[in-house]
Amino acid sequence: MGRPSLLLPLCASVSLLGGLTFGYELAVISGALLPLQLDFGLSCSQQELLVGSLLVGALLASLVGGCLIDHYGRKQAILGSNLVLLAGSLSLGLASSLAWLLLGRSVAGFAISLSSMACCIHVSELAGPRQRGVLVALYEAGITVGVLLSYALNYALAGAPGGWRHMFGWAAAPALLQSLSLLFLPAGTVGAAGHKDLIPLQGGEATKLDPGRPRYTFVDLFRARDNMRGRTIVGLGLVLFQQLTGQPNVLAYASTIFQSVGFRGGSSAVLASVGLGAVKVAATLMAMGLVERAGRRALLLAGCALMALSVSGLGLVSFAVPLHSGPACLAMPNATRLSGLPGDSSLPRGLAPPLLPTTDQSPRPPVLSASEKTRPPPGAEDPTALSLTPPAGLSPAPEHALLHWTALVCMMVFVSAFSIGFGPVTWLVLSEIYPVEIRGRAFAFCNSFNWAANLFISLSFLDLIGAIGLSWTFLLYGLTAVFGLGFIYLFVPETKGQSLADIDQQFQKKWFPLSFGHRQSSAGIQYSRIEVSAAS
Repeated sequence: MGRPSLLLPLCASVSLLGGLTFGYELAVISGALLPLQLDFGLSCSQQELLVGSLLVGALLASLVGGCLIDHYGRKQAILGSNLVLLAGSLSLGLASSLAWLLLGRSVAGFAISLSSMACCIHVSELAGPRQRGVLVALYEAGITVGVLLSYALNYALAGAPGGWRHMFGWAAAPALLQSLSLLFLPAGTVGAAGHKDLIPLQGGEATKLDPGRPRYTFVDLFRARDNMRGRTIVGLGLVLFQQLTGQPNVLAYASTIFQSVGFRGGSSAVLASVGLGAVKVAATLMAMGLVERAGRRALLLAGCALMALSVSGLGLVSFAVPLHSGPACLAMPNATRLSGLPGDSSLPRGLAPPLLPTTDQSPRPPVLSASEKTRPPPGAEDPTALSLTPPAGLSPAPEHALLHWTALVCMMVFVSAFSIGFGPVTWLVLSEIYPVEIRGRAFAFCNSFNWAANLFISLSFLDLIGAIGLSWTFLLYGLTAVFGLGFIYLFVPETKGQSLADIDQQFQKKWFPLSFGHRQSSAGIQYSRIEVSAAS
């Protein structure tokens, strides 16, 4: 640990491994659900409860995690969450009843939600303006890698006796590696000052409470003091539009669209999962390269505009080529054994679940979404938000072939646009806009709305289709994206090239320029501690 360049790779490993853990834990249930159904004889409602139990723990973490992050510190919160995840993984791996499975999933959900928030905040506080965007966006890339890794392990362990136990157990591996990396990182920039060989990159902000700085309470988030109300509007607007554009539900139709252009059976499921995963990884890497060049605001505007166009295109195409659907459940185990690799339709940030063939066509409620990045960061994304049954013997008519491929292109653009904009940038902006004294609680507050909105979108999907039809549902999501575009243009400022202290100072102005950060080069930033007035 004697090299001055160690901080960057250590921060990168913490961010990447944190996202990998989050993505793996989200997606692993889709591969474990079938063997669990066979071993425990789970009914459809029990399967839905098992999938949704992750959401219960994640919601709880978003409600109380902010206080833990601010009180004990970011590093301690991540280490503690990894211990909790280890306990949850043990509970899942050794489970002998549904109750233990539910407990393990809830504990794991609490752990990954808390870790995602603390990880994004910790990395953003340690990194400098030129590295912060890339390092936080790396968390989003880690989520997708974790999802793809879970697909590979699910496939490899599908036929092994008790393979689902190993699937759950492997979630602890990246968490342990992240904890090892954390041991070599300071607790914050105050601690970094004592690590001369690590170079404190932020250069002026303390991540521990300073008696000379103002104290904030939770109620201050809604007050005019230091423009906290304006910051909360920005944070809530981003997380709500991230979900209300319908990303988890739109991606539930990915496998149907792949089948419509000629792919059949298991190959359609594999392509929907791995193909969209590859697109998502490529788009996230592109976002990492552009976030410090084009800026956060530009990526959000471009991504939201492309989402509006692509999902509206899906709606228009589905007028001419209906995409039939029906909720499915793993009620008939023999009919679902070889359905291909599962997918993810999350947060932040997601891939599409495969359509599981089934002989049970009776209406059933959808499996609840449990997405953060997500993520997560951040974030985030549930691999089994909806399971939809494609029409039997689907074969595209020649006159509809062009429309089918158009739908496929729209789906690819939609995934890419989310991964460039809302996916990584939402959590980056949330980690930047709040004062250090309340950053953990504010981040968690916005994150709780992210989970709640995800749940609302998932629960309302089938009712919305029944009321206005699938095509109009897609068009409604497109209209929501247009409103999101207007929100970003009017309210979300550019934070590129600014230290956290500079961003805080800019937000304290009652009216701030939306383009601040464009004209100032990060190389010329002078770091100094900001004295903030305690007056409202």
